Amino acid sequence: MRNLRGTLMPGRNKGDMNISRSEIMAAKSALSTFPLFARVNESLLDDMLEHFHLEYWKKKRCVPMEQISDSFHIIISGRVRIERINEETGRTITLFLLAPGDVFDLLQLLTNRPCDGVLVAVDDLQLLTTSTRQARQWIGAHPEFNLGFLPYLGQQLRTLAHLSGDLALHDTETRLAHLIMRHLDHRKDGRFHISLINDLSHEVLASMIGSVRAVVNRQLQHWRKRGLINLKRGRIEINHLENLLQRTDDYQLPPPAKDV
Repeated sequence: MRNLRGTLMPGRNKGDMNISRSEIMAAKSALSTFPLFARVNESLLDDMLEHFHLEYWKKKRCVPMEQISDSFHIIISGRVRIERINEETGRTITLFLLAPGDVFDLLQLLTNRPCDGVLVAVDDLQLLTTSTRQARQWIGAHPEFNLGFLPYLGQQLRTLAHLSGDLALHDTETRLAHLIMRHLDHRKDGRFHISLINDLSHEVLASMIGSVRAVVNRQLQHWRKRGLINLKRGRIEINHLENLLQRTDDYQLPPPAKDV
């Protein structure tokens, strides 16, 4: 793990190579596109980069949350699941599926208390990492950072509200339909695609809605037989979006993609 000044972080592996200029520029370019940093000016962004180092995690790496309680991570590439596990039953619930632009761990950052859960690398990850103390300093000292941070925090709270509402109020079919609706992407070709979750196993999809693999698989096969979806190589293709929408309550279609 290397810091963005191009020198080795204290205590890091002496065999690490110094970070390249291209890595610095790529990290800066990525941060500038993330909503969390949308209101941060270039000067402050450059200052922030001085306090980060790069980390690379391999796919399927599992890390208990308490092991990273003093660190604040920003995902540059790849996805991460935050899970809670019942050790007696083996049942798992996925609280968050995080993607590039997301951060962890917000609860540790805001409460200064370790969180109960496990991080699972869905893909190979590239992360920018700093200390929670440094991240708290940004929150206290830079209102322009908070202009992105507070809406992001609200978005994460909304995710938990959706999950708790689904678990308490809806059956498995509705919860699965809600999950798909939350991850629809309206592309420029006018079609709707399922983003972020479409290559996940049925077991992982089940953990995102508080169910089990066999139930999710049975529901997907039911929709397939009715012609609502196709299942190709583990991926879901929607045939009749309107029929899926009838299985939800308050979800709206995402707006069409805008030309860049």
